[in-house]
Amino acid sequence: MNYEELYTSVQGLEKELGDRMKTQQRLFKNLQKSMEKGDLKSWLKDADTLRAVCEESADAVERMRSLAEAFPAREYMENGEFAEQMLQYCGEAGLDVKGEFPVYEMFPYKVKIDAENLELYVDRKKVQCLRPQSFVGEVKAGRDKLLKAAFNAAAFAGELAEAYDLALLWQSKGKAYAADADCYLLNLYKYLAPMGRYRREYDRQSFAFDLARLYASDVEAVKDGRRFQFGPSRNNNKAIRILDGDGQEQFLATIRFYG
Repeated sequence: MNYEELYTSVQGLEKELGDRMKTQQRLFKNLQKSMEKGDLKSWLKDADTLRAVCEESADAVERMRSLAEAFPAREYMENGEFAEQMLQYCGEAGLDVKGEFPVYEMFPYKVKIDAENLELYVDRKKVQCLRPQSFVGEVKAGRDKLLKAAFNAAAFAGELAEAYDLALLWQSKGKAYAADADCYLLNLYKYLAPMGRYRREYDRQSFAFDLARLYASDVEAVKDGRRFQFGPSRNNNKAIRILDGDGQEQFLATIRFYG
């Protein structure tokens, strides 16, 4: 079972229909000219031809519809063939993929396959697409657009530093604390997006993507002169997976700013 087989079959009928529609348009123009000139004989002849061509067009549409209706879409999604072909195209497109059916991470996106409703989700956005090749192409285009978008690494590092200072102060509960202690990045995310509506616009995947761009940048310090250092964690639940500038995965859990 392969959507490309359906696509190829329908493409042949699309060409046939397209040719018929061009003929319909030509005949329609002839009808207009004949009626304007008063050439009723030619008008009736072209009208008969147009009716026959319209019937042939309708037949082509019905054949396309039959092919589409016969495609076992639910089985295709539920038995994993869609996912298998999607992963194959991801490999060809150079997209990094982690996870297993029905949830995958295509950094910086999360993709969920909703087989029951024949839908896909990219983060929270619903996508209607049963063609793996087309879907992967859209994901890659979105990722490439994000990579080309302007990003001020120094400004983002400064925002992280401000969240870091607040987090350490809050965690100290009024007691003395080390101003350069390690702090979990996930804790800083809560300060950067403190409310639910902010987290909808700036989710954890977006945060991870910004971390990846900062990690790959040449920024090493913030305005007040403090440098920063990322660190790992034995607790994978606290780590954020990113891809570095070479496309290699890294797991960042903590950060500390020191002077």
